[in-house]
Amino acid sequence: MPDPREEPPVRGGTLVPRQVTLLASLLLAPNPSPMTLDGTNTWILRAPGATGCVVVDPGPPDPGHLEAIVAAGPVDVILLTHGHIDHSEGAAPLHDLTSAPVRALDVAHRLGDEGLTEGDVIVAAGVEIRVLATPGHTSDSLSFVLTGDRRTDISGTDRHDAPALTGDEASVLTGDTILGRGTTVVAHPDGRLGDYLASLRRLRDLGDATVLPGHGPHLPAAGHAAEAYLAHREARLDQIRAALAAGDSTIAEIVRRVYADVDRALWPAAELSVRAQVEHLHEQRELRTTPIELLLT
Repeated sequence: MPDPREEPPVRGGTLVPRQVTLLASLLLAPNPSPMTLDGTNTWILRAPGATGCVVVDPGPPDPGHLEAIVAAGPVDVILLTHGHIDHSEGAAPLHDLTSAPVRALDVAHRLGDEGLTEGDVIVAAGVEIRVLATPGHTSDSLSFVLTGDRRTDISGTDRHDAPALTGDEASVLTGDTILGRGTTVVAHPDGRLGDYLASLRRLRDLGDATVLPGHGPHLPAAGHAAEAYLAHREARLDQIRAALAAGDSTIAEIVRRVYADVDRALWPAAELSVRAQVEHLHEQRELRTTPIELLLT
């Protein structure tokens, strides 16, 4: 499977999107960090032969990155999976450069007359995009399903004798709900674990759809990835239960125990997830003797 860290193609001094599926190519933003992995994945969507494109998650307002997006255009519309700045901060300057509308669930990030919501179908650049509400990482998290899509690393896909597309071939852009490597944070209090688990179950139902994540490499099957994420979350809940049973009474104590093997640079994010998990256990009436007010302050 291609690694997003591989040397990106360059044409005339400008980065060129790397084709990942029949309908989606990737521009990796230059903002690597422990939280963003190799950087934010900016997805360029267009059908073969289409002139315009759809941009998903412009990423940071880096001039070189924005230049590469504009060069891949013309840009018909800009979509946001959610409002975190590593995905959305470049949307306004990209709008200024292209006049393309910015569509998002959160009205604060929209530029133009239309937003995005569950069940919307966007048709642009020869691509049909179905919007799924997948809250949990954040309350405004969305995923985008592309029907009639397939990976370009499958034998025959780039050749004239490639097999015909079948109706169940698809990909899904998951933002930060499913990452290409590792797991994501439930950004409490905006993110809620109950919502996140429901979103993972929904993505699990997409089966063999290729995952095009907000960070990290693409994954071959949404169903498998979501199932692994659900198992991870249940294991973390068991660890939280064990920490509380051992007498931990603050979020910091739980993080030190449960995330002892995790890079400390990620502990602030881990605290958000622990808060979300403690709140979830409280909502499930599992913390009747635990001072929930103390834990969540």
